[in-house]
This record gives sequence, C-alpha cells and structure tokens, in this order.
Amino acid sequence: MRIGGLDVGDRTIGVAVSDELGLTAQGLEVIRRRSPEEDLARLGEIARQYDVARWVVGMPRNMNGSYGPRSELTREFMQRLAEHSGLPVEAWDERLSTMAAERVLLEADVSRARRRKVIDKMAAAVILQGYLDSRTSRSSGS
Repeated sequence: MRIGGLDVGDRTIGVAVSDELGLTAQGLEVIRRRSPEEDLARLGEIARQYDVARWVVGMPRNMNGSYGPRSELTREFMQRLAEHSGLPVEAWDERLSTMAAERVLLEADVSRARRRKVIDKMAAAVILQGYLDSRTSRSSGS
C-alpha cells in the first residue's frame, strides 16, 4: 500500500506517490484540471493503479501560519476526494513546497520550459516527502 501526495491548484493537480514502504516520494504526473468529476475520476484511477491507501493534500497557509481563502477551496476539494475515493485524506502544510521543488529543479539544471511542466508534481513530491519524514521521525522516537 502506498500514500499519494497532491499539490492542488486552480489549473493543475500535481501527483506523487510513495514507495511501498512509505519512505520515499516520487513525482508521478500533473493532471490538467477539467471538471471536478474528471479530476476525481483520474485520481481514482491512480489510486487503483498504485494501490494508494491514503491521500495527503498540501494545505496552503500564509507564512504566519494562518489560513487564507485558498485553504477553504482545498478543504472542499479534500472533502470531495474523501467522499469519492473512500480513502482517508489528510492535510499537510505546503508552505515553501513549490519553492523547494523549484530549487531542486534549478540545481539539476532543468530548463525553464521543462520546470514549468514538472513543478507541480515535484511540489507534490516535496509535500509527500515531508509527511513521510514526519511519520518516520515519530515512529523512531526522534
């Protein structure tokens, strides 16, 4: 069983999945948003294909930790995803995830055009990796 990570935006959804041990996150794809039904159907296909047992969704927060208008849209999306998939859906603080993904891509000398195509799935991987790392540190007593 794997854990799926999502970076939900207005136009795209970045998708990442963990390895079967739940230790590492890999960017999977970027879904171009069409309609809520189509978006949820694609996420259902991914969940079945990769045996996803739980979704982790990046929750937008302001730098001071407060929630803004985008957070409410994300909560609504999470509710629809939970209802549609029947899987647990958790929020994870996504502050700085896109900037971290951008930094990784810049260090790897990825072209600007290519970065634009993959940044959302990389941000999803950063979100998911943060979640996975927190579980590992809690279970090891650190």
